[in-house]
Amino acid sequence: MQSPWGNKFGFLHISLPELTSAESCNPIEFVWKAQKLIQRKRNSRAVFLTGQLLEVLRKYTGPEATAKYIHSTLKNSSMTISNVIGPVERMALADHSIKSLYFMVVGGPQSLTITMISYMGKLKVAVGTEKDYIDPQKFNSCIENAFEMMLKAAHEIA
Repeated sequence: MQSPWGNKFGFLHISLPELTSAESCNPIEFVWKAQKLIQRKRNSRAVFLTGQLLEVLRKYTGPEATAKYIHSTLKNSSMTISNVIGPVERMALADHSIKSLYFMVVGGPQSLTITMISYMGKLKVAVGTEKDYIDPQKFNSCIENAFEMMLKAAHEIA
């Protein structure tokens, strides 16, 4: 099956579930709950219809009007997560091997942006925030804590 080239936008509006004290004892339950919510929304007609709306807007009103619509949607969001499926083989630029690859969406109206890309079978994650929005050391500590909690819980059930 051939996939079309080019940027494709889709919006998946999700209110992340709140972590309860019971789930903090078992963070895997929280992850499963969030994953089920995302899966249900991703499989809904809303994602398809939003993609079709954006395509119709682009076709009949042009890229600038479509960009304005996308921006108006994003400014009502406090956080975005974006992902790109990257190459599975090593790339080179001017005969120089590319060791690693990241990307970041900048200039958006959100306070927090998380981007992910796979490159040669490895996941790369980048986080960007509005200036003075989050204490970087505290944020990093919270992320490390969360990963350690999930890793420990996963080892306990494995």
